[in-house]
Amino acid sequence: MTAAQSRLERAIGVVLHAGVTISSVCLGVGLVLSFFGDGAGTGMLLHTGVIVLLTTPVARVVVSIVEYANERDWTFVTLTVVVLLELLASAVAALVFNRRV
Repeated sequence: MTAAQSRLERAIGVVLHAGVTISSVCLGVGLVLSFFGDGAGTGMLLHTGVIVLLTTPVARVVVSIVEYANERDWTFVTLTVVVLLELLASAVAALVFNRRV
């Protein structure tokens, strides 16, 4: 394994670990608060936890693009940008076509 691959894997690991940890804390605290009362912040914590969990893979792709660009590996930059565009297109499609029938 080269130093660049190791750096990429560490960066991705940090992003994934941080995303899951932050999401878990928000969801756990929100769940506990929902058992003890109907606080105003409960819903916000639960929504934040879900949003952080959903955006974690997108952050991983962005980190990959940055690392591949630093390595000047333009083939993987291009492929990873395509993946990012597909992720964003699916999010936009979900928002646009989410009409109740």
